[in-house]
Amino acid sequence: MKKDLDWGSLGFGYVKTDKRYVSNWKDGAWDDGVLTEDANVVISECAGVLQYCQSCFEGLKAYTTEDGKIVCFRPDLNGERMENTCKRLEMPVFPKERFVQAVIDVVRANADYVPPFGSGATLYIRPYMFGSDAVIGVKPANEYQFRIFVTPVGPYFKGGVKPITIRVTDFDRAAPHGTGHIKAGLNYAMSLHAIMDAHRQGYDENMYLDAATRTYVEETGGANFIFITNDNKLVTPKSDSILPSITRRSLMTVAKDYLGMEAIERPVRFDEVADFAEVGLCGTAAVISPVGKIVDHGKEICVPSGMDDMGPVLKKLYDTLTGIQMGRIEAPKGWIQQIM
Repeated sequence: MKKDLDWGSLGFGYVKTDKRYVSNWKDGAWDDGVLTEDANVVISECAGVLQYCQSCFEGLKAYTTEDGKIVCFRPDLNGERMENTCKRLEMPVFPKERFVQAVIDVVRANADYVPPFGSGATLYIRPYMFGSDAVIGVKPANEYQFRIFVTPVGPYFKGGVKPITIRVTDFDRAAPHGTGHIKAGLNYAMSLHAIMDAHRQGYDENMYLDAATRTYVEETGGANFIFITNDNKLVTPKSDSILPSITRRSLMTVAKDYLGMEAIERPVRFDEVADFAEVGLCGTAAVISPVGKIVDHGKEICVPSGMDDMGPVLKKLYDTLTGIQMGRIEAPKGWIQQIM
């Protein structure tokens, strides 16, 4: 029985649901994990996560498809990315097979919160892990907690998608050989001042350039860039300090296999940006956010697709990928994890 929520007016915020998953790592092993109704996390005042920011997270969604199934989109890739993040942060790996099963278990336990098809809303899934025992010396924690909660969320863009205005920022997102390629909580903490500063200056987002030379496009604080050339190719920046977005990787496959486009991952110089026909940001929350204008220290680069609508190629990519997620278009093998 679906919960009595106003699905059409949900925002992108936290709504407490019935169950969440918890597993603890102690003495070199993960326990069996449980589903619990307790939404509170109780840890030592000296917990590793509070002292030295030893934490990481993932984000994915569950959907109701056109034929009424509840599905999840490529959760194995989120599990794989979290494994890589944990290795880099000296945290124990929560195996991706267990990760996927935990996602399935939590979504099933909260099936009444999965928004109905056509509402524009989805169930956001947040797996995360943190150092939970007392650590006063600078070193990895000895104990960890892995958790997953879910929350129903509305569409990222209320009232439809509108192209955004972004600025080229002087802040750096990630150092070469740093942690830009993993989903560590600390990356997002250090991006908060930059995004709030952008908002105060009237911009929607930041465009980060590479920290070493400031000549190549990296990403924004929470999304990868995709560019469409005048001859209909998809180009996305390549860098060791960019987070490997699952949405971006999926869009590249959609471009090649569904739309017959050439999809290229390569370093993208900032001085090329003015030559692209369409510019977008991609990620789990919005899928694709079109960019209409990029401001480089007062100099405006107006993207040819304009400020009114998403460009035609990005729209085709968006419609195809969301069609796959919602079950209207046949998915590549292994992309859709059926839950119920």
